[in-house]
This record gives sequence, C-alpha cells and structure tokens, in this order.
Amino acid sequence: MDPSFTAEQDEIRRTLRELLHKRCGPEELRAALDTPAGHDPALWTALADRLGLPGLALPETYGGIGCPVTDLALAAEETGRALAPSPFLATSVLAAPLILALGTDAQRADLLPRIAEGRLTAALAVPAPHLTTALALGGANDGDWAGGGRAGGVQARRAGDGWQLYGEAAQVLDGHSAALLVVAAHTGGFVRSRALLFLVRPDAPGLVRQRQTALDPTRPQGRVQLRQVAAELLGNEDADVAGALSRTGDRAAAVLACEAVGAAGRALERTVEYVGRREQFGRAIGSFQAVQHRLADVYVTVQAARSAAYYAAWAAGRGERAGGLALAQALEALRTAAGEAVQLHGGIGFTWEHEAHLYFKRAAGDELLFGPVHRLRAHAADEAGLFERTEVAV
Repeated sequence: MDPSFTAEQDEIRRTLRELLHKRCGPEELRAALDTPAGHDPALWTALADRLGLPGLALPETYGGIGCPVTDLALAAEETGRALAPSPFLATSVLAAPLILALGTDAQRADLLPRIAEGRLTAALAVPAPHLTTALALGGANDGDWAGGGRAGGVQARRAGDGWQLYGEAAQVLDGHSAALLVVAAHTGGFVRSRALLFLVRPDAPGLVRQRQTALDPTRPQGRVQLRQVAAELLGNEDADVAGALSRTGDRAAAVLACEAVGAAGRALERTVEYVGRREQFGRAIGSFQAVQHRLADVYVTVQAARSAAYYAAWAAGRGERAGGLALAQALEALRTAAGEAVQLHGGIGFTWEHEAHLYFKRAAGDELLFGPVHRLRAHAADEAGLFERTEVAV
C-alpha cells in the first residue's frame, strides 16, 4: 500500500473543500435542513457539474469518471467535515453500486448515466432496523431481514408479467425525496424464501412517502409505505443479491469510515480553536495541562481511525474486506471527538445555536444506522475467525 495521495486526489479534496466552504457554511447548512428534502438541490447540482461527485466511482461507460474507491472515500471525508446534507451517501455509495452490480444492460444504460450527471437520485429501502444486516456489516445477510414471509418488512409477489410490493420500510436515507427507490423485498414464501431488489418509481400508485424526524438532521430519512405498488425487478431472479449487498456494504463502510473521520477531525479542530480563545483565570483554557491531555488523546484516536479508514478504502479497491472494522473505529473516534467538543465548549456546546451538537448527533445517528460499534467488531472478528469455538467434553 502506497500511503501517499496522487495529484488528482489532492485536487479533488482541495476543490471539494473550497466548494463546501462557500456553499455549505453554518447558515447554508441550517437552511438546507429546513427544506422538505433536507438538502440543497443547488449544492448537489454544483457538486455534479464541477466535480462529477455523483459519478466519481462509476465506469466511464455510463458517464462516470471511473475513479477507485479511495477517491470516493476521500470525497466523503470532505463532506463529513462540513456535515454536508446531500444525496451522496444514499445515491452514490449505496444505490448506484447495486444497480451497477445487479442491473440488466438496459437498466444500467437507463439509470447510471443520469445518476452520474446528478439528474437522478436514488435510495436503498431496507426495512428498519436491518440496514446493517442487509449490508453484511453486523452479521450474515442470508436470513429473513427483508420480511421473512411474516408480517413486517416488504413482501413481493408476481402480478402478471411484473411484480407488486406490499409493506413498509422506515428510516430510509433520502427515502422521502429520492427519484428512484431500490427496495429490498422478501419473495418466495417459506419454501424458496429469499430477498430480491426492486426498482420503484416515485409516481407509482400506492406509494406513500414522508419525511421522518431523525436524531441527526443532517441525515434526512423517510418512511416508505408500499400498497400493492408495481415494481421492476433489478436484474434477474438468479442474481446473487446477498453477495452484491455484502460487497456494497464493505465498500460503503470504508467510505462511511472516511466520512466519520472527516467529521471527527473537524470537531477536534473547532475545539482546539475555541480553547485557544476562551479565557479563564486570566489565561486561555487551552493552556491548562488537563485540557491539553484530553485533546491529545482525541488527536491520537482520530489519527488512528483515519489510518484504518484509508486502509479500508484501499483494500476495498483490491477486493479485500476491512470496511466494517474501520467503520467501528471511525464511529468510536467521532463519538469521542464530538463528546469532548461539547464538554470543552462548556455552556454553549449543547445549544442549538452552536454547531457542536450537530457533530454529536452525527456520531449518535450513525451508530444507530450502521452500528453499534461492538456489533461491527464482533462480526469482523467472526469473519476473520479470531475466536474459534471449541467443544468441551463432559
């Protein structure tokens, strides 16, 4: 592994940071959160036009740039620094790779170029709270997480030459606003039970969507209700859906780890700036040794998580799995950095007027969506066979 970045990667980071600094400051961020979609469409258009962000890791055949996963992860680190609310995670990190992996030639040719241009946003709808399981980050995804033939989840059944979906998926990232839904549904009853992925258009009769109140307002979520909604099967019935979800999950975990590291790093930077200005007993509180020790511990934690995240992104490009473990370390680093930010900002740290609480909510919200940390680590340990079970004779 070469730890240095290319000139192109440095340029991506620099340009993206400058654009987000101009277009996603504290005031712009709060204004975007209050919109029905929960993000600024104009910012998404700018990210698409200037950087090609939606199609950064898509093949050039479909209008993308064809960059490796590492470039996508480095871009996520910058969006994490700004807590930028955008369809980036739902569209480019979760939905687009699944369409690329499982879609028919016609589906890819129709959808991926529009995604790459930023004209089409998409969301992966998985029944809550099974997103981590579906992506094989917290356990094997060969179970009944999509519904299992019982009440709950989303059920799929044939309707003539097509399919119909019935059920509900909550806590869907951008599920209330995405122009295309990739819905995980259970089909086959109890005999040939399995999960398949389906494409649902926003104007489909019987589809009801609404934005949900989320702990982290910078991660807009929606509830998707399907009442005999016509759907198009993504790919074919013989597709390896579990394998595609697993590969997408590991890659998404690496990207999410870099995003969390970016947020943690920025929370630490803001805290260091503040303790250097805030005075108590006639001197800056950053000069107190106890404060310096606390921030030094946070710095070490963030840097270790950054190294793990970069390695996971590099490994994902080589087909190796390290995303889950890196995500666990990055989420823990973000929680630590955000917690210390609230503490060391004192009375203003938890107020709505200050941005510190947004980083704390991002840390807590991401653990609810993609964690918890101990589950990510336990699954990574099981996959690596670190703790072999032995039978003791009685």
